[in-house]
Amino acid sequence: MPSVKKPAVVINGEKMAEAVKADDHLGALNSQSSSSARDHNGFRQLDGVSTQRNHRRKAPRLAEKDTHEHRSRRPFPRISLPVELMRSSYDVVVIGTGYGGGVAASRMARGRQSVCVLERGKERWPGEFPETLADAAKEIRVSGEFAPGDRRSIPGTLVNGGNPTGLYHFATGDGQNVYMGNGLGGTSLLNANVFLEATPAVLSMDIWPEELRGAKEWTKYYNRARDVLEPAQYPTSYPNLLKADLLKKQADLKGVGDKFYRVPQTTRFQDGPNASGVSMRASTLTGMDATGINDGSKSTTLVNYLSDAWNWGAEMFCECEVRYVTKAPGRDGYIIYFAWLSQKRGMFTSMYDDLMWVHAKKLVFFGAGSLGTTEILLRSKQLGLSMSDDLGTEMSGNGDMLGFAYNTDFEANCLAQPHSTPERPVGPCITSVVDLRDQPNPLDGFVIEDCAVPRALGPFMFPMLEYLPDQIKPSYHLAQAFAKAATRLGSKLFGPYFAKGSVSRTGVYLIMSHDSSQGSLTLRDDKPVLSYSGVGRSKSVSRIHDFLEEMTAAVGGDFIANPAWSLLGSQEITVHPIGGARISADGTGKMGVTNSMGEIFDGNGDQVHRGLVVCDGSAVPAAMGVNPFATITALAERSVEMVGKKYGISIDYDTKIELLDIYGSAELSLPKEPDIEKLANTISKARENNYSGVGFSEVMAGFVHVGQDVGDFVIATNIARSQCESARFFLSVKSWDSSELVDSNSHSANLTGTFCCSALGGTFIVHRGTFQLFNQDPRQPETTNLTYNFDMISPSGAKLHFNGYKVVNSAAYLNIWEVWKQTSTLFVTITNSEATVVARGTLHIQPADFFQELQTFEATAPTLWARLTSAAKFFTFFASQVATPLFSKLGSLQWPGNAVDHAAGVTAASQVISLEATDGVKTTMLMWNPIGENGQEISSAAPTILFIPGAAVDHTIFALPTIKKNAVTYFREAGYRVYCVTHRLGRTAISREGHTSYDARRDIYAALAHIRKVSDAHNKEEEKVYIIAHCAGSLALACGLLDGTIPGDWIRGITCSMVFMNPKFGKINNLFSAFPVDVYSNLVSSYWDCRSSPSDGYLQQLFNQMLRFYPTGNRQEICRSVVCHRSELVFGRQLERFIGGTSMQSLKWLTNCGRLGQVTTNNPGTSLVTPGNIDRLKGIPMLFLSGSANMVFTAENTDTTYTTLCNAHGRQWYERELFHGKGHLDAWMGSTAYTDVYPRVQRHVEKVFKGLRE
Repeated sequence: MPSVKKPAVVINGEKMAEAVKADDHLGALNSQSSSSARDHNGFRQLDGVSTQRNHRRKAPRLAEKDTHEHRSRRPFPRISLPVELMRSSYDVVVIGTGYGGGVAASRMARGRQSVCVLERGKERWPGEFPETLADAAKEIRVSGEFAPGDRRSIPGTLVNGGNPTGLYHFATGDGQNVYMGNGLGGTSLLNANVFLEATPAVLSMDIWPEELRGAKEWTKYYNRARDVLEPAQYPTSYPNLLKADLLKKQADLKGVGDKFYRVPQTTRFQDGPNASGVSMRASTLTGMDATGINDGSKSTTLVNYLSDAWNWGAEMFCECEVRYVTKAPGRDGYIIYFAWLSQKRGMFTSMYDDLMWVHAKKLVFFGAGSLGTTEILLRSKQLGLSMSDDLGTEMSGNGDMLGFAYNTDFEANCLAQPHSTPERPVGPCITSVVDLRDQPNPLDGFVIEDCAVPRALGPFMFPMLEYLPDQIKPSYHLAQAFAKAATRLGSKLFGPYFAKGSVSRTGVYLIMSHDSSQGSLTLRDDKPVLSYSGVGRSKSVSRIHDFLEEMTAAVGGDFIANPAWSLLGSQEITVHPIGGARISADGTGKMGVTNSMGEIFDGNGDQVHRGLVVCDGSAVPAAMGVNPFATITALAERSVEMVGKKYGISIDYDTKIELLDIYGSAELSLPKEPDIEKLANTISKARENNYSGVGFSEVMAGFVHVGQDVGDFVIATNIARSQCESARFFLSVKSWDSSELVDSNSHSANLTGTFCCSALGGTFIVHRGTFQLFNQDPRQPETTNLTYNFDMISPSGAKLHFNGYKVVNSAAYLNIWEVWKQTSTLFVTITNSEATVVARGTLHIQPADFFQELQTFEATAPTLWARLTSAAKFFTFFASQVATPLFSKLGSLQWPGNAVDHAAGVTAASQVISLEATDGVKTTMLMWNPIGENGQEISSAAPTILFIPGAAVDHTIFALPTIKKNAVTYFREAGYRVYCVTHRLGRTAISREGHTSYDARRDIYAALAHIRKVSDAHNKEEEKVYIIAHCAGSLALACGLLDGTIPGDWIRGITCSMVFMNPKFGKINNLFSAFPVDVYSNLVSSYWDCRSSPSDGYLQQLFNQMLRFYPTGNRQEICRSVVCHRSELVFGRQLERFIGGTSMQSLKWLTNCGRLGQVTTNNPGTSLVTPGNIDRLKGIPMLFLSGSANMVFTAENTDTTYTTLCNAHGRQWYERELFHGKGHLDAWMGSTAYTDVYPRVQRHVEKVFKGLRE
């Protein structure tokens, strides 16, 4: 055998490395880097090729030393893309990647169309195919109807099991079984490579339409296929092959030696690039073709048509099982629905209910094979796509038969070996044929080919051949019988590879003939059911079996029919299923499914569906009597050429690529959309750096109300439920870098899948969405969200945006059921391109779906340890985030952090003013000028508002930098000059001196006096100030007005926030009235500081631990913050960066007022709420605000005040507003206060400034 050179660059992999050590005949694809610049922005440049037609591109070869280093660090090539990078629409969609699909992909890409290729299986290159039984078993899929024996129309058992993306697919049926391949390259990955044309007699039969009848109509397209696939005979210079020698001996003994010859086959027998520029290796003669060969010699469509398509810009996606095709609603083209089999999505029983889709603008090519294409078309027809009634009928198994010449007198060496030796090579799977097709009746013709058995079946060969029933044995004399027994014993003792054993002396026949084409494919329970009538019982089969029996007997062997024949009751197995969507002989749907171009008929007439084309073996009308892929490829070449001409697509057949860099970038690519490019870079970076990733899939279902009139999620959901506006999504979460998901601030990952809502337009496709895992909720502390944000496109092309979030907070404290509710409830808002809300509702995870979701979790990494580490990192983070609210009070206390510069978010005050009250206490007031439409401050006269904050706080509660728009900014933009006084109870040093709200009335007076003094008002009415007072500031204002300290005629109007003159504590804070103020003041301190630190004394630390369990009312308020606990005791929940403390004297005054339900003077505490004092409030318009969730003061206190004043002065002066769900500070510090509270206050302000009265 001639020496075989190693390529410049080979594919890296363990199997490949082992093969190099075993012998020097390893084959693999190489990679040569092109020095030419590429344009990845579109179709306009091919680096000179598009302008220099008929020239072959050249790329420099790498030195031998460099290439071995290159090989050691490079993985297998990948020309397919992750589904996450799929676009929603292409010019052309090709279904399947066998010979027909490969032709369509390559030619359409060369026609400068945007091409999407969908393949059910995975992408595998030489070095990745299974070789052992254990590896092969993981790649088996079985489907169909298990119906052994002559059933006589009795239904069999539907089966569907194994690996859904497995390389080896066995489709069982009634009368015939089929062996097919799944993977990028289709069955070409597993076939025997034999390139034989159909005979002129077969091509002239009336099964063909006039346009295809006769050999001359096929010559051009056979030649075009031959130019790409480059078939060659087994070289005479190579070693003789025992299995071919045995077949020749049998042919000679049977008298048909002249019919024996070496077949042309698409196996490479020399190193070098193929016609598509992919470097190939010479065959190592292992015979492993039928299970996928790792030596790089097999010319599958992966290394010719598909690699060419990739280089011309086609985008290929694996693990996509196409289910059906429909017309695109509201636009041209078709929608191709497919099940994405990756991400363990098959764990969900609803996988086929939530199909993804892609839009084909112009053309859809069906190249999924005879069974695959027919199944897709049958389902499409069921769903309304009109087709011929002949769909799925008159199918053929191509007359395929398998037989064995067991234990002959000669060595056959038919059992494949991954590392064949030069002295005793197995050879390619098939190398020779006895061609008996030249018969008076072409239907009587058949071929017999030698065949190699895959290594994975080696352990079964002896028991299968030895013990199968129906063996046909010749008569032996005693010596012969003894010799036969010895060879059988040899195989039994020493295994199937023992050279003198019975298995090694067994020849294998692969026969192609003509059957009756009476097969059919139907759908039962949405599953394909295959039925062949009389395949294994016909006279033709018996005639061929008789011929094989004679050939076997001539060499002293026992003839054994196909194991399926013996075990399953006269049933054959075929590797060449044909038909199902056959070409019509008369050009109408009455006699076929497609016309001569492969276009699918619309019904039974001659009209076709524009753009739907069948280009695979399902279009072949009957058995060819020989290996059919040459005919299938030629037919596809013709169909694609004719369709291209019809649709004005100019296909470039001339430009050749001499050497293709399959490890690099394609010469052409589709225009990169920003989101695609960003994700592609992320994936590329992760792969280059071997990052660990994680992924899982999730199904949620619920109700979404279509309309923008309902803002509440619960109400929207209830309406949607009553109107049957159901919705669900099936999304896969994928992070290629688990550190990005767990450790980064964004905690983000990618989302891909579907959202289904018929009320909105059907099934929306989701690509490149964003998932965030437990990111901090900006609206509420101690709260995290799981967020889902993505754009989605409907089949009609409409684009909407989905925003959903789950809320996880301390309401789950010690409540597992609440944890489940929080993590399984998604609040959904859907908007259009103008950001207008179009739908709102909630989705939920059902328990059954959750358990299925857990099974979809998958860690990705180069090594097992890295995968385990990645999974542990994810689950640790998830568990910690769930445990935090679940055990909120019991967790580590959160201490005040360092000072934060929060002023950056607030416009600096226009003026800082020092005030001095009548008792000499000094305080501070800030002033902000109004803001004009141009964003500039206005210093001229403007209406004035004075803000008065509560105790322990300052102006920041009104000028909060952390929300979208605070109160100060809101009213400045509305044209008001804003003042805010920080009185003696506020966040100031003097708050420690024991003042009360009653004392603070003097500071308010000082503030009003200053404002009046600097006012530019021209009359007393204009000098009046509008006041917005909150909490203790409102109490202080009430004291000043009631006792006359503050003149009522200085005030234009008031908004009293949460309380005014009738304080009444909330249910929980009512416990505060029992707080031993005097004891604490005498024993500990006269000042209660809301801040604390780990260095505080033991007594303060004891208080901190005890306050963990101070009741909060609303479970969502539970937290671990020391500041929150200490402030909540006296004020309700507030925030550490805006709160200080309060004196015991102030607390004592507040406690007395709360018990009395009225504001009072200082000691002795005399009530100020008297009829005479109430008369001082006459003529002042007031708005009272309360929050239903206020745990400090109940809403009842403002109701009491409102009723009292209405009775005293009339309702025209007073208004009251209760804000549902808002707490004590939410009115001013809430993230949405600018949408509801501020506008309500503004309406009152504007009304009183205009002098209006109700």
